[in-house]
Amino acid sequence: MELYYLIQLDNGSRYTVCGTDDLSLKINDWVVVRKDFYQDYGQIIREWKEFNDAEARKDAPKVIRQATVHDKSIANENQMRAKSALRTAEKSVERLNLPMNLLNTHYSFDGKLVVVQFTADGRVDFRELVKELAQLLNTRIELRQIGVRDETAICGGIGICGQELCCSRFLTEFASINVRMAKDQDLSLTPGTISGSCGRLKCCLKYEHDGYVQMEKGMPRRGEFCQCQDGSSGRITDRNLLTRKLTVQLESGKNVVCSVDEVKLQGRKGQGGQNQKQQKNNNNDNNDTDLSLLKDLED
Repeated sequence: MELYYLIQLDNGSRYTVCGTDDLSLKINDWVVVRKDFYQDYGQIIREWKEFNDAEARKDAPKVIRQATVHDKSIANENQMRAKSALRTAEKSVERLNLPMNLLNTHYSFDGKLVVVQFTADGRVDFRELVKELAQLLNTRIELRQIGVRDETAICGGIGICGQELCCSRFLTEFASINVRMAKDQDLSLTPGTISGSCGRLKCCLKYEHDGYVQMEKGMPRRGEFCQCQDGSSGRITDRNLLTRKLTVQLESGKNVVCSVDEVKLQGRKGQGGQNQKQQKNNNNDNNDTDLSLLKDLED
């Protein structure tokens, strides 16, 4: 019976592999796998209970065996060689004056391939670098450019929640996240509040977004005029989607907190209604401007 596992290499890369039940593999085991033309070495970090991607199942590398003491010794030697290869690559990058930041190098288990991961602001022509490193290291070279979110996942860290970063702890792929998700959750749209350690939007904005969209239904928006139970009128200045409470600024200037069921939205009629509608449109325009200024946080 075929079983599927997620393994992690010493450079932080992850991919799914296929093994058989007779290997009796479990999480945290180290394994040797066959991938393409070379062998690799990694640690199992997750067992897939269901893996329905037919294409990925077909191309998944095969687990050769659970790592032995001798295998671990070879892997340790490869890590030392990788550190030396990184220093060599850094010298070549400096000599060729390439605009790239090298992160790490990884030797395949059998030494047939060296993978160099790097970040850069744009596309980099590294063909000359590949030729030079192939001669210096006497093996096949693969340069892999990764994004800032992948870089943060590899380096790790602690988020403002006090937990290890989601990207380095359990996320296997990055979901698409946009500023609208933060707006839908009534979060402050300041970059420092909604951006993570990588400088992009926080991954956790995606987790509860659907729930907030449901809670927002039936809730009045800020700036709308309403009438409270005691007959006083005012304008909604704030709201809490979780508690379904509204902060209403009365005509007298006093602020009161009401439940959404305790207020009645006032209709917009005549010129005053047009002014209120225009005010709401202006507010929306301002929000759209804020969103456009924060587009750089999205991938």
